[in-house]
Amino acid sequence: MELANLIGTIGPLEVRGGATGQITALTYDAAAAVPGALHFCVPGFRVDGHDFAGAAEAAGAVALVVERFLDIDLPQLLVRSSRAAMGPAADTFYGHPSHELDVIGVTGTNGKTTTCFLMYSVLEAAGLRPALLGTVESRIGGQVAQVKRTTPESIDLQAQFRQMADAGDQSCAMEVSSHALALDRVAGTRFAAAAFTNLTQDHLDFHPTMEEYYLAKRRLFENDAWPAAVNVADPYGRRLVMEAAGPVLSYAADDERAAVRPQSVEIGEGGAISLIALTPRGLLPLDVRLRGDFNVANVLCVVALSELLELPHEAVRAGIAALHGVPGRFEPVDAGQPFTVLVDYAHTPDSLENVLTAARRITSGDVICVFGCGGDRDRGKRRLMGGVARRLADRAIITNDNPRSEHPAAIAAEIMNGIDMEVELDRRRAIELAVAAARPGDIVVIAGKGHEQGQQFADRTVPFDDRTAALEALQQLGQTA
Repeated sequence: MELANLIGTIGPLEVRGGATGQITALTYDAAAAVPGALHFCVPGFRVDGHDFAGAAEAAGAVALVVERFLDIDLPQLLVRSSRAAMGPAADTFYGHPSHELDVIGVTGTNGKTTTCFLMYSVLEAAGLRPALLGTVESRIGGQVAQVKRTTPESIDLQAQFRQMADAGDQSCAMEVSSHALALDRVAGTRFAAAAFTNLTQDHLDFHPTMEEYYLAKRRLFENDAWPAAVNVADPYGRRLVMEAAGPVLSYAADDERAAVRPQSVEIGEGGAISLIALTPRGLLPLDVRLRGDFNVANVLCVVALSELLELPHEAVRAGIAALHGVPGRFEPVDAGQPFTVLVDYAHTPDSLENVLTAARRITSGDVICVFGCGGDRDRGKRRLMGGVARRLADRAIITNDNPRSEHPAAIAAEIMNGIDMEVELDRRRAIELAVAAARPGDIVVIAGKGHEQGQQFADRTVPFDDRTAALEALQQLGQTA
């Protein structure tokens, strides 16, 4: 693409060095710059991309997008925000790929991953060959890959949309994080519909206040008129109904004012759910294979999205019934033991409360919880999570999550908040203790890391999977029984 063709999209304040030349790639990491690249110099939290423009030039970049002019002999486009310019530029460069897909964006503190897996299954049942982008994995053209972040950087995102469209995908269920919204990663994306699940305390290391956290989430709904499914059981959801730019379809698991809500809910043996949903198009009976009554809200979110997309009820019913589990979300670990072991990603006060409450409802025995809090992240939720565990678990063991640069014992002390609690900082050992303590009919909940396969310390990341550690502990218990 000619550089001149991108000028209108980027909207520079000033251009130096001319606006001619062929652009063969867009980059924002100087280490990834290639010959023919238009390189975006992005100020970061630790380093400034402008300082690496020379490396991008040496790698063959032919033009720069900058927030201040540099002493480099390349055409330079001056903008207010290099990051904000990336998305629209990438959308144009890759031929507006999200316009060729039905992209469904899901944002909220909790439930994004499960909702997207459910939505993917419904889209598949409806014959709209779907892709998936989220915290656990990506699926593009039927190929599954690991992901670095919940929502990719805007250039990578638009490139992936192009890959989807070229591979024959017709739709995409994607998680949209608050970081992504605050950092303009979805700028330039056209959504067919979007959803808001809830807002509870998290990420206050990044967002200064809950208000700013909400405003970041609201950005998905405020500038474009695509339809939205909004959880009105959540107070921020009720506010969003009044502030969203496009049409809103409300849903809730326990609010009679919602347009999509349950007429009846039954929790079967083992936690499976049967419900009849009230929708604008009539009653919709659903069999849900996912455990945990907190999934009622996730299912209703998908029902509301399906109403907005006018998907056949039969496809909604079939798609929801087809999903038997989501990696690291209330995921059972079974080695034939007479008690239940569940691994869950719950890492906020609200999600931990939901998981422990759901566990209590499906057992007549004790609830044993292993959990910790991540280092270098929202410290305010630590004492709250400690309080949830004390209140809802019969036995709680505090352990390491991802301590990163913080001292594990200091994190544990903040979780305890002055109240003596059981601590075993070795996560593997903590899981072994919980499994060994369980009796027939009990439930062991291992919370915080879910699908993650590594544990981050200050100087290293070591392989660690809660599911593997739990299975090994169960197998060892069986051998010694």
